[in-house]
Amino acid sequence: MAMDVGIDLGTANVLVYIKNKGIVLDEPSVVAVNNDTDEILAVGEEARQMLGRTPANIIAVKPLKDGVISDYDITERMLKYFIRKACGSGRFFRPRIMVCVPSGITDVEKRAVREATEQAGGKSAFLIEEPVAAAIGAGLDISRPDGIMVIDVGGGTTDVAVIALGGIVTSESVKMAGDKFDDAIIKYMRKEHQLYIGERTAEELKLEIGAAAVFDEDPTAECRGRDLITGLPKVIEITSSEIAAALEEPVHTICETVHAVLEKTPPELAADITNSGITLTGGGALLKGLDKRIHERTGIEVHIAENPEACVAIGTGKALNVIENIENNKLNRREPYL
Repeated sequence: MAMDVGIDLGTANVLVYIKNKGIVLDEPSVVAVNNDTDEILAVGEEARQMLGRTPANIIAVKPLKDGVISDYDITERMLKYFIRKACGSGRFFRPRIMVCVPSGITDVEKRAVREATEQAGGKSAFLIEEPVAAAIGAGLDISRPDGIMVIDVGGGTTDVAVIALGGIVTSESVKMAGDKFDDAIIKYMRKEHQLYIGERTAEELKLEIGAAAVFDEDPTAECRGRDLITGLPKVIEITSSEIAAALEEPVHTICETVHAVLEKTPPELAADITNSGITLTGGGALLKGLDKRIHERTGIEVHIAENPEACVAIGTGKALNVIENIENNKLNRREPYL
């Protein structure tokens, strides 16, 4: 029997789910490459540790940008490494693989994901849209006629979708998510404190004291960087309210996207969502106060899914149960099944 594998091919992290085993791998989507020899030096967490710290002949790159492949060759090699690490390296072993993709990507981008997955060692590749996988992973019953709304805030994209009867009724995908949060913090530090910080420092600030709204409690954290005036290392103290100010633009964009999807939603389904609420998934769901901001914008209750970072991977894994039907009915058409 062929092994079935589900992959959440995220801009920030790759999660691998093996049928009947669960999530077996969760590593950053980063690859370290020797520029002189084109040799892969490190993949995943080991490569992430090199970000911003490599000599001239080595680069640590993120081969996925805004939810899609930006470097095909590196993505293929990264996938091959993760598949072998998760599944073993049997010479004739080629698993069937289901990969998650943002709801707004083009046919060309879908084809690139399929081809990279098959070249990396997949016997056949299938696609599932992130909001559908997130809804399944969050434990929602997508087969019912009642409308449900899912917001998946990942590393590269935020996908907002209304789902009913197993399919997406209306959706929007915006390139405003975790990576843009980091960029916004970097820009804020340069503008307000004349301090230059890297991606890793920005991400650490986001995880430690990041917030989408101002709260009574205002925790602080040390921020280390380079003073743009003196050129010397500098340490300053940053508050959570400052991070909230830095993230105002991306958070506002996400709230407006949710509002735009609700405006396009049929009235019967909109009524269902008002009763059942909105489900928030993805790593961005952990940003303190994001659910509060969306609730303020829409007037609808927002629920954060249990284990939001893994929802897409879990949903992709659960969808493997119908892979035989997909293979029999739609493989020859070379298109995503959802």
